Amino acid sequence: ELPPSEFMQVADSTWLVLSVVSNGREPPGCQATGVTKIARSVIAPLAEHHVSVLMLSTYQTDFILVRERDLPVVIHTLAGEFDIYKEEGGECVPVTCDDVSNGFLKPKPPASPTLHPVQSPQTRFCVLTVAPDTLPAIATMLIDVLFYSHSPPWDAAPGSQDLDSITFFSFSLIEGYISIVMDADTQKRFPSDLLLTSSTGELWRMVRIGGQPLGFDECGIVAQIAEPLAAADISAYYISTFNFDHALVPEEGIAEVIQLLQQRQESGR
Repeated sequence: ELPPSEFMQVADSTWLVLSVVSNGREPPGCQATGVTKIARSVIAPLAEHHVSVLMLSTYQTDFILVRERDLPVVIHTLAGEFDIYKEEGGECVPVTCDDVSNGFLKPKPPASPTLHPVQSPQTRFCVLTVAPDTLPAIATMLIDVLFYSHSPPWDAAPGSQDLDSITFFSFSLIEGYISIVMDADTQKRFPSDLLLTSSTGELWRMVRIGGQPLGFDECGIVAQIAEPLAAADISAYYISTFNFDHALVPEEGIAEVIQLLQQRQESGR
C-alpha cells in the first residue's frame, strides 16, 4: 500500500517467515536462548546449503526469514530434524519434501564465507515488551523516538556513526505481541510501570556485524556469529536490518564474546 518513492529502497526478493517452536525435546543443560538456541539445528544447516537468511529476535521468540525462492531447499534441509507446517487459512498444515520436490534444486557448494568485521559500541540496551492495551499511553513517545529523536544528518555518509555509542531502536508488532529494543538512556523517557522486561532486568551490549551494508545474497553471516556463541552457551538476540546485522548479548559476557569473535576472525585468515 506504500506509494513508490525515491526515498524508499526495496529489496528485490520476497521473504517467508519461519517460526521455530520447541517440542520439549531439547537436550538437558541447554541454557542459551535466542539465536544461539537454534544455531546448530537451523542456522548452520541453512548456511551449509547456501541459504541466505534474515534473523529477527523478539522479546517473545525468534523468527527466520528466508527468500521465497529458497523454500524448497529450506524444507529439504530441515525436514530430517523438524516437523514442518505451513499456515493455510489460519490452520497449520503439514508439509513434506514431496510437496516441493518439483521445485527443489540441488544447492551449489557454498563459497568460503566472508568474515565480516564486528564492532561493539559502549551503549547498553534493554529488551522489553509492552501490553497492547497500554500502547496508546506511550504512542506519542514512541513516534518521537522512532522518527524524530537522534535522527542522523541527511548528508551523513552511510556507516559514519561514531561507534563509541550507537543509535538503535527496534519496534516490532507480530500477531499482537510487541517487542522493543532500546538503549538504557531512552528507556528512562518511558513510564517504568508500562515497560515489561525479564525479572532480572538485565542489560545487553551489542555487536554490529559488517563494515559496510551487507546486502542479501550472501549466506552464513548469522552462522558466523551464532555458532561460536552457541558453543560457549551464550544467549543472544539477533536482529538483521536492511544494512547491517546486530547481535545483543548479556552485558556481563561482552568481553568473552569479543574474544570469541576475534579468534574466529584470526582463524579465518
